Amino acid sequence: MFNDSPSSAPAHLPRLAGRAYHCQCGCPVFFRNSTCLACGTALGYDPAQASLLPLMPGEQPDTWVAWQSEGGRAPGPDGAAQPDTAAVYLRCANLHTPAACNWLVPVSHDQPQLLLCQACRLNRTIPDLNDPAHPDNGELWGNIELSKRRLVSALLVLGLPVASRASEDSEHGLMFDFLRSPDFGPHIMTGHDTGLITLNLNEADDATREATRKAMHEPYRTLLGHFRHEVGHYYWDRLVAGTSWQQDFRALFGDESQDYLASLQANYEQGPRPDWALHYVSAYASVHPWEDWAECWAHYLHMRDTVDTALSFGLSAESAQLEFTPFTLDALYQPDHPGAQVFLDFLNQWTRLTTLLNEMSRAMGQPDFYPFVLPREVVAKLHFIHLVVTSVRDGAGDGQGQDQGQQQSRP
Repeated sequence: MFNDSPSSAPAHLPRLAGRAYHCQCGCPVFFRNSTCLACGTALGYDPAQASLLPLMPGEQPDTWVAWQSEGGRAPGPDGAAQPDTAAVYLRCANLHTPAACNWLVPVSHDQPQLLLCQACRLNRTIPDLNDPAHPDNGELWGNIELSKRRLVSALLVLGLPVASRASEDSEHGLMFDFLRSPDFGPHIMTGHDTGLITLNLNEADDATREATRKAMHEPYRTLLGHFRHEVGHYYWDRLVAGTSWQQDFRALFGDESQDYLASLQANYEQGPRPDWALHYVSAYASVHPWEDWAECWAHYLHMRDTVDTALSFGLSAESAQLEFTPFTLDALYQPDHPGAQVFLDFLNQWTRLTTLLNEMSRAMGQPDFYPFVLPREVVAKLHFIHLVVTSVRDGAGDGQGQDQGQQQSRP
């Protein structure tokens, strides 16, 4: 079940960048670390390399370079020596804030120097860190930023467009408002509106979020799940709306031109359709085609990041004794696509892995790791999303979608 190295994982499984990193001292370090706890070496995440790098001071004050051994080579993610690199970095200006951002900012010689990293530049509004009535604002913001960095790192590795609407791409960019509901005022709704994602700060409080999850009868509710869902709305605007994908989207997900607010109201008053589990990945996905897309998009990101993390640590369920009926090609959106078998193998690996991890969670008395079942219709939707995503990276996408000017909120 456990392999000696990620390289022994099945070759058919798609790989991203992995999540297993090592310090220059050889000890394992993790995505959120800014310092190696074993030897004290500074660490920084370089989104261009999708890697957590051990650092040493650069020639100029407050600059950093990747750690160089006496032989002039820096260790890579697996601890092996890598070729010399001339990249010079600053630490993100949010390193010493409650965000505790460990990302790196390349030093630029031909344009104004940026002080915030690629993830932090996406923020438009952050909580008031000096609010005496809410001294936990900093802690909650830190929880949010950690989840957001995990999201952004995966989006970049997938080759998806990620630019700040506030400072880099005012027409098609992405930005975040992290707002706290007033103590005696209206509730802040988490949602998406033409590139602006609003997240209620209270969602970063574990007790509050768990109470909401139970009240909403949801099997799963996390900060990372919120980010993945809401960013799905953004990428529908960018990648599907107004493109050749839209016709097939409607065949799979439904006609998104149906009244969104009326669909929400009907769901609140009547609940989800009784047969939702046969057609959708979640009850909320049955509300409207936009929500079906966003829920499936979130699950696609769950799958890609989790499988890649497992493989990077050498974990495979291939040899586990599991009761498992694999999906077949006829369940996919395009079973004749040249890459259909690759996606199918990935999907079946995901199902094996989550079956195993669910049993591991139960052994600890915890809720299921992945408390969902994938109906065949959802498998086709996931394959559709996979082809949309890979078309962007392969340069075969339809370019910019049309902003729809619609609020898409998840209560």
